[in-house]
Amino acid sequence: MAFPIVFLMFVAMPILEIFVLIQVGGSIGALATIAIVVLTAVIGTWLLRSQGLSTLGRARSRLAGGEIPAFQLLEGLALGVGGALLLTPGFITDAFGFACLFPPTRHLLVNSLSKRFTVAQFDTGGFSSAAGNQPPPRKPARGGSIDGDVIEGEYTRKD
Repeated sequence: MAFPIVFLMFVAMPILEIFVLIQVGGSIGALATIAIVVLTAVIGTWLLRSQGLSTLGRARSRLAGGEIPAFQLLEGLALGVGGALLLTPGFITDAFGFACLFPPTRHLLVNSLSKRFTVAQFDTGGFSSAAGNQPPPRKPARGGSIDGDVIEGEYTRKD
């Protein structure tokens, strides 16, 4: 199943992009086509920065509230893919890139992706206990003790 997707990404997509670039270049001229490709990269970079900072802020606020920012992580993934597509020369990749960076279409994409994933939060134990913020009991090292005794000695390094 992965073979057709890889084939499309690395063989068919560049051929399709070249075809579209030649068609557009034949209609509006080569310099105008190059200018549009560069302009979409510049606009995409600006949009990636602003949307990325916004998503990062929402993720931080969710983390501060003790929640997992799963949706924001998927949004960040979509933003990264969209930014990479916009930096790739071509009109088809630009269309997909802008779809990843434009908030309404990105939310649709992330919502459809999030239905395929399950987010689980594991309790790491932390340092909270019924007696207050006490660390969990330490286990002795192999052959050692946990009462804090220090054994002094010397060593020599042999390389």
